Amino acid sequence: MKKIYMDHNATTPLHPEALDAMLPFLKDNFGNPSSIHWAGRGVKKYIDEAREKAADLLNADPSEIVFTGGGSEGDNLAIKGVVNVLKKKSNHIITTQVEHPAVLTTCQYMEKRGCKVTYLPVDHDGMIDLDDLRDSITKKTVLISIMYANNETGTLFPIKEVGEIAADNGIVFHTDAVQAVGKIPVDVKDLNVDLLSLSGHKLYGPKGIGCLYVKEGRSLVPLIHGGHQEGGRRAGTENIPGIVGLGKACEIANRDMESQLKHIAKLRDRLYKGVIDKLDHVKLNGHPVNRIPNTLNLSFEFIEGESLLLNLDLEGIAVSSGSACTSGSLKPSHVLTAMDITPEIAQGSLRFSLGLGNTEEDVEYVLGVLPEIVNRLRSMSPLYSSRKSESG
Repeated sequence: MKKIYMDHNATTPLHPEALDAMLPFLKDNFGNPSSIHWAGRGVKKYIDEAREKAADLLNADPSEIVFTGGGSEGDNLAIKGVVNVLKKKSNHIITTQVEHPAVLTTCQYMEKRGCKVTYLPVDHDGMIDLDDLRDSITKKTVLISIMYANNETGTLFPIKEVGEIAADNGIVFHTDAVQAVGKIPVDVKDLNVDLLSLSGHKLYGPKGIGCLYVKEGRSLVPLIHGGHQEGGRRAGTENIPGIVGLGKACEIANRDMESQLKHIAKLRDRLYKGVIDKLDHVKLNGHPVNRIPNTLNLSFEFIEGESLLLNLDLEGIAVSSGSACTSGSLKPSHVLTAMDITPEIAQGSLRFSLGLGNTEEDVEYVLGVLPEIVNRLRSMSPLYSSRKSESG
């Protein structure tokens, strides 16, 4: 059976160059970088090199990069770390209704501990209103945390403008850029962000590693206390293979991003055109223009996304019915619900997220399989039969 992977927003395959870079640290280069003898000194320099590569991708200084266990830890460290430094003066957080659970549940945790949180709404395209943001700011606002690119729809938020608003009001600004880094150019200086989190396995690096950009001079209370690693901001013996793999993935993204993204965007647009040419009652979810180049979220009316997903899986096609982090939930996507999409339509949604391994042949295979599955499932739907009778 042919296998087509179009779920790169959930995770990406490890790039062969990243794997090759990691292998020596799983065998011979095993030392603890905190040790002062030859085994420790032999690996410490590779942490420094990886830190430089991550910083280069973001246009940051290496000293501003803190390695973490992934995007979720980076989000937690940013939100809890900032609020715990400044909570005696301020306790108000602003975020959005469509954030990744790593941000939403962290904000809810902080609410239970005395913080006030404003969850900004989004419009039908999944976009925030900057006037809503301005109106939400109070004298107690300590942190704004707004994602760069939505993991379900791919919608890109106006992060540079948000950064300007935050700076004008003296507010710390964090962005979860897990779905943006490696897919579009990200320049922390141009964006005027104080903190930015990313994850290795979203940009063809290994799982279990990420980093948090922390602007010079910004203080954080650590999540993990212990040793002096990461400048005292994240204790624990470093994950050397993961850090090296992340550094290599950042280097590759810096090198190849421009050409890769043009190719991936072309495939995504071909897929979308093919779907709407072959099927009716299909809705694009997310902003039609301001979105990352690889993501296509579509609602197929009159059927359930889970049924469609399972039938595609039987044909070797891997896609998602929403965020991988909430795939076990029977509830409609909180992102699509916030966009005022009805539960019936939201539950018929699929997310196609393309990546480096995809080809034109992959797209044509999907377009050859998908319409037949949709039409078969709709033929069993009383809602679709009723609609056809009314229109006929």
